[in-house]
Amino acid sequence: MPGGSPVPSPATLLPLAATTTDDAAESVTNAASFIEENWATWLSIGLRILLIIVIAAALRSVVRKALTKLISRMNTSAEAVEGTALGGLLVNAERRRQRSEAIGSVLRSVASFLILGTAALMVLAALKIDLAPLLASAGVAGVAIGFGARNLVTDFLSGVFMIMEDQYGVGDKIDAGVASGEVIEVGLRVTKLRGDNGEIWYVRNGEIKRIGNLSQGWATAGVAVQVKPTENLPRLRETLQHVADTFAKESPWDERLWGPVEVLGLDEVLLASMTVKVSAKTMPGQQFAVERELRWRIKEAFDAAGIRIIGGLQATEEEEAADPSASVAAPSTLANPASPQSLATAPIPPPAGPVFPK
Repeated sequence: MPGGSPVPSPATLLPLAATTTDDAAESVTNAASFIEENWATWLSIGLRILLIIVIAAALRSVVRKALTKLISRMNTSAEAVEGTALGGLLVNAERRRQRSEAIGSVLRSVASFLILGTAALMVLAALKIDLAPLLASAGVAGVAIGFGARNLVTDFLSGVFMIMEDQYGVGDKIDAGVASGEVIEVGLRVTKLRGDNGEIWYVRNGEIKRIGNLSQGWATAGVAVQVKPTENLPRLRETLQHVADTFAKESPWDERLWGPVEVLGLDEVLLASMTVKVSAKTMPGQQFAVERELRWRIKEAFDAAGIRIIGGLQATEEEEAADPSASVAAPSTLANPASPQSLATAPIPPPAGPVFPK
């Protein structure tokens, strides 16, 4: 073709086509031989990976079912205890059920993580991937995290055991040592408390060394009254017993009391006073209201019965009245004109006889 590249002749193209066909045939032959040589290895690796996945899934299912059965057994035991008298005081079955479900969820998650993580490492090993660098890096990272976050680990483990042992829950009033108040949130790392003045305390679980739960079981309301030692004891007991019986029958105190109001008797006897003590078993957290109401009623009953309540160092009625002249200062010696002091301070008299002018 004039002005362009020459067109190759068919005779020239035939050797090139033959060469391309031979290369393609050789590539196909090599691929087929490679597959024929390695298909058994691939099949073995695939079956091994499939077996690992099947075993991991079956083991995970068995563990989760076992944990679910354990949680159900815990709930059944909680329901059985709830029907007893002690269970009504010390065990909240619904709260125990909720906590057991939460613990079961955490345990199932941990079990799934361990089983699936181990299966993933076994799959990588089956694929001929060297796990030594990965495990070494994970070990170094674990050591570094362990040293850097040891307080976090301590808080987490303490929170797990607090939840498992059901030491306290939301709504309980506790004394945690570093702070006290009503529990408004329980976490694996931090417990949140509402103080008596409305403040919110964030307490790390690892810092809690001892816990006093004021909301489990029952509380005790105690009132101590000081009276004169000359009071008639039978009349005193009768008055207090009447207050106790009346108080236990009136609403809403009859629902807050979990037992009769008991007159314990004389708690202390001194020369100037004697102490009478009254006690009652109440609902958790209601002891302070019961004490205030008991003091109010005892004061009214004692006033009506003529029984005097005393406290501290107060004078008795038998003490003699103070001398009104005790507050008057003693007379001065200068008030007596015949006293030596008055004579010494008397003005010098003028000399007797005529006075001559100068």
